Amino acid sequence: MAQQGVGVDQEQLCCSICLDVLKDPVTVPCGHSYCRRCIERYWNQDDQRGTFSCPQCRHAFIPRPVLKRNTMLAEVVESLKKKKKTGLQAAPPDHCYAGPGDVACDFCTERRLKAVKTCLQCLVSYCDTHLQPHYQSPAFKRHQLVQASGELQENICSRHNKVNDLFCSTDQQCICSLCSVEEHKGHDTTSAAAERAERQKEVDRSQQNIQQRIQEREKDVKVFHQEVESIKHRADRAVEDSDTIFTELISSMERRRSEVRQLIRDQQERQVSRAEELRRRAGQEVTELRRRHAELEQLSLTEDHIRFLQRYTSSLSTTSESTHPVSSHVRPLRHFEDVTVAVSKMRDRLEDILTEEGTNVSETVNRVDVSLRDSLLHDADHAVAQSPEAHPPRPTLRPPASALLGAPRLVNPPLVSLSTPAEPKTRAEFLQYSRPITLDPNTAHQRLSLSKGNRKVTMMDNQSHPDHPERFTGRWPQVLSREALSGRWYSEVEWSGDCHIAVSHKDISRTRSGLECVFGFNDKSWSLYCTERGYTFSHRRIETPIPGRVSSRVGVYLDHSAGTLSFYGVSDDTMTVLHTVHTTFTHNLHVGFELYGYGSTAELCDLK
Repeated sequence: MAQQGVGVDQEQLCCSICLDVLKDPVTVPCGHSYCRRCIERYWNQDDQRGTFSCPQCRHAFIPRPVLKRNTMLAEVVESLKKKKKTGLQAAPPDHCYAGPGDVACDFCTERRLKAVKTCLQCLVSYCDTHLQPHYQSPAFKRHQLVQASGELQENICSRHNKVNDLFCSTDQQCICSLCSVEEHKGHDTTSAAAERAERQKEVDRSQQNIQQRIQEREKDVKVFHQEVESIKHRADRAVEDSDTIFTELISSMERRRSEVRQLIRDQQERQVSRAEELRRRAGQEVTELRRRHAELEQLSLTEDHIRFLQRYTSSLSTTSESTHPVSSHVRPLRHFEDVTVAVSKMRDRLEDILTEEGTNVSETVNRVDVSLRDSLLHDADHAVAQSPEAHPPRPTLRPPASALLGAPRLVNPPLVSLSTPAEPKTRAEFLQYSRPITLDPNTAHQRLSLSKGNRKVTMMDNQSHPDHPERFTGRWPQVLSREALSGRWYSEVEWSGDCHIAVSHKDISRTRSGLECVFGFNDKSWSLYCTERGYTFSHRRIETPIPGRVSSRVGVYLDHSAGTLSFYGVSDDTMTVLHTVHTTFTHNLHVGFELYGYGSTAELCDLK
């Protein structure tokens, strides 16, 4: 029996970039095929970004894949072309005929095939066979072909029954040539093609922005993936370290238990040996006393007075010399009750230590959980829901849990500094140290916009800031104040969205994309991370969550010579201490802000 040929739909052999039959087909690693020239042009646009993606599935490749010719697909395309030229193409399969929802060829007279193109001049849709005259005859060269459309009536003027080939910018609608000289006379009109070209530029810009955001989000996905793997690795390492520590502790207790048991058994042996010796000697003395008691009883029965007196003196002296009371050699034994008491005390102390340190370990683990919630998940929510141009998420780095098992807890200090007479106690006293400062435009990141006399910063789209050696150009949108802080200084900051309020050395790194230039992630800056969910203080990559009610205004107090830096939540005239640092400042300090999320703001308040 002859084998039927398998029908191939021409659309399956089309390049998704040029929408035409594949020419020199190549296949990318994800399996999709394109014209070699089309995919090379597409990837040439991605050279600067360093990431190459498939136009259909958006799968990213690093580095740029080497393209290889799809021999089988090329042979199918050539075979299809030959069949078209010789007219020997077999009857199309059933799926090539128009069905419900498909655009049918207007030239087919019997069973109608699917249309592949629509001519805007003929206002007719053609299948691949009936479309050939448009490709072959010079009379149709000026006709405009588009993807097959079943909505041709939308391109026809309902009043004049002519093609809408013009666009009225005044009324923002497509019109025909007769409309332009009648009801749209005097309006600003242009050809539909010209208007399309202008609109296409906007579409291209939007696509470029979306593509850029896709690449940024893909980088964020990689960062989150690395963070997840890092968390898993560190958690596994913490579990292993904890198991090792507890195993060593249990082994130490087992050794101590064996030592105590051996000491008790050794002491038992000595005491038993001594008691056995005393018991033997006491038994011998009892036997001797009984013998002498019998002699004295015999003496008492002597009737001869002379014989009694002769034997009395020797018997009495012998009895007194041989009597050694055993009780004088025996001390009351406590049967090791003191040992039990001592071991019980050791147990109680160990239980107290385990309870206290267990609480510290639990709090340390909880702080790791808070860091995940406030950093990873919070950054992901903002990257997806809020910011059209959000910068990469600020990662949370923390020492392994095993390193924190013996570390002292970081506790928010009470308002101790306010009780010192030399320090301010009320907001009015703090305000006497307020001095106005401004933000330095030369340091502002490209995504930060300054306003209100350089006292307010807002997270926005990329700004056209000129190049400057002091500008932050890394991944983190940061800015520093123009003026340095010295002596005693106080100011208040109004914030919204997500904001990092920091003080920093001026020589902090500006151009790198790593964490060494992030406020709070080095030894040159101290940062308070403010969100609607709470505060987090960070320094040297160690983050400390701060419980309590959140205020949209934060006070910052610095006593440079005393080495004191404090952050306060300010509400009306009430000040609540958030965190206080006591250290030695060796450099002049500047106020710094880092914003996260489109529309986030930070403003230095006017405290006059």
